[in-house]
Amino acid sequence: MHYEELIKEHAPGWPYPVHYGKENEMSCDVLIIGGGIAGCWAAIGASRKGAKVIMVEKGATKTSGCGGSGVDHWNCAVTNPACKISPEEYAQAMIDNFGGWRCGIGYYITCRESYDCLLELEKMGVKVRDSEDEFKGAEFRDEKTKFLYAYDYTNKFTIRVWGSYVKKALHKECQRLGIKIYDRVMLTSLLTEGGKQGARVVGATGVNVRTGEFYIFRGKATILSMGGTGGRNWIFSTELRGLNPSISPGNISGDGHAMAWQAGAEFAGAEQSGRASSHPFAYPALGVGHTQDTWYACNLVDANGKEIPWVDRDGRILKTVSERYHPAPGQKLLLSSGMPRSANPIYEYLQPYPSIGSYILDWKQLAKNGEYTLPLYADLPGMPEMERKAIWGLMVAQEGKTLIPIYRTYTQAGFDPDKDMLQCYEGGVMGLGPPQWRAGGGGLVVDWDLKTNLDGLYAAGGETFAPGDHAYAATTGRYAGRKAADYAVGAAEPVADRRQVEAEKSRVYAPLQRRNGMDWKELHAGVCKVMQDYCSELKSEELLKLGLQWYDEMEAGEAATAFARNPHELSRLLEVFNIMTVNRMILEACRARKASHTYLHFERVDYPEVDTPEWHKWVTVKQEEGEVIAGKLPLDYHGDLKKNYDSHCGI
Repeated sequence: MHYEELIKEHAPGWPYPVHYGKENEMSCDVLIIGGGIAGCWAAIGASRKGAKVIMVEKGATKTSGCGGSGVDHWNCAVTNPACKISPEEYAQAMIDNFGGWRCGIGYYITCRESYDCLLELEKMGVKVRDSEDEFKGAEFRDEKTKFLYAYDYTNKFTIRVWGSYVKKALHKECQRLGIKIYDRVMLTSLLTEGGKQGARVVGATGVNVRTGEFYIFRGKATILSMGGTGGRNWIFSTELRGLNPSISPGNISGDGHAMAWQAGAEFAGAEQSGRASSHPFAYPALGVGHTQDTWYACNLVDANGKEIPWVDRDGRILKTVSERYHPAPGQKLLLSSGMPRSANPIYEYLQPYPSIGSYILDWKQLAKNGEYTLPLYADLPGMPEMERKAIWGLMVAQEGKTLIPIYRTYTQAGFDPDKDMLQCYEGGVMGLGPPQWRAGGGGLVVDWDLKTNLDGLYAAGGETFAPGDHAYAATTGRYAGRKAADYAVGAAEPVADRRQVEAEKSRVYAPLQRRNGMDWKELHAGVCKVMQDYCSELKSEELLKLGLQWYDEMEAGEAATAFARNPHELSRLLEVFNIMTVNRMILEACRARKASHTYLHFERVDYPEVDTPEWHKWVTVKQEEGEVIAGKLPLDYHGDLKKNYDSHCGI
């Protein structure tokens, strides 16, 4: 019996009522696309300005997004009472630490508002202080405020938090404010005035992933906050690790990027990609012993219990665990927690690290010189009690995707951090994949209002180019919400172009009319294989053009015949279409940068010269009337950080 016949005969029926083609139309002042951390904060920010807000989420807002399963630390809280550096110093350090390749606008906004955002979160019920005095007397605890600091105990700009249920608190606040939330609705396109590419954005279309109903959302202002591209552009496997093996949720597929690209928005940094640590054969996130991120700065020992010493940036051996959390003599601050030395953090901010090789240990050299016996282990029992409790009992339990699969599962299996060690594997957090398994995708270019080049369209969190972490998403979302609400006050009423709506309905529902083509999984595998073959570690004009040619043929062939049996399969197939769109954009951006670059992990064999001054700029790409237009922006186009923020923040 054929597979399709088996499905029809034995598969249970679809459990929800299906209403393909049924239209639902709503209007608002500010439309939020994506209900993750950035989206919820954007909705809250806009609502508090008096705007009528609609938030649309593909999953369930209460638990969705990159922060939906938790957060263990709150970064960039430089305005907290104990911090010894200014927002200007910290933002510039973050930018410089990546050679300038960071969104200066987003980072400075985060530095100015991150602490205020954290205090608001505390009012919503999220625990951000050691209120039960569990860590009383610890070096990293501020006895006056009861904040627990991480990574740099001298400058104190990162605060440990109990954030495993942060989304539930944000969801509750959105409900309290009367924000209209549409869960289980996948947005499929941005609506523009007159249906024209590059025109003002006036809303979006979507489809319910359970009922198949069609949605038309009209908004005076729209904020994209969908979390970037996720980890599905180069890698696909549902059988080994699920849809997305990274710390991000599985349904992140670059939908926002794809919609914005089709609408004519401008992107930067799309050519950057690096070897993925999240892949089908990786270990569970933060579930193996190492010395980065949440596990910083854990002891490391070999199979015989011989401790590997830590050294500071100057190679000075550190005699105590405490020294690992303080700058070296003459050093202003520490920044590079969680970033391998291979990612080129600069000397001024380099954190201590195990003295063999780098954060990504040189296993071959270890085996050759016989100095240590493999395997290595993260030695929690050898840590001071408070540091051990902070790593395992607090941070590992609260970070994304760790409370249930790591903390509870390991504990139930008998793991005792006071007695047991966890093996440390190459690649640290999860384990690096091969060169052709990559992650990247760039983001939207924004101004000091977090507005894109399209009138009426704003971006926050992972939708911006070269973004930051949880605090960045929260703070830029909050900021974008304010700015979009201000814009909406004087904006004309949004009008959806009916021809654009009908064309999108036809595109969205087309796979439901087919039965003999390819399913979404097979198509997704093929889409990723193109990137592995033609946009891997080594690139050239010929390879990149072949990749685009493959997508031309796939769109006319396999994608045009791909089918879906129900709303769930339809949403998965639409995600694959979006991944293909984003991959096209990545290939075009790679073609536009005709030089190799160290910080971008970008190597073109036909342009081998590295870090040439004339290419020390952002490469931008966008569409105009369907044609790809490449451009450049200065790395420091953000200008004077403090001056520009003060004149735009709206506080």
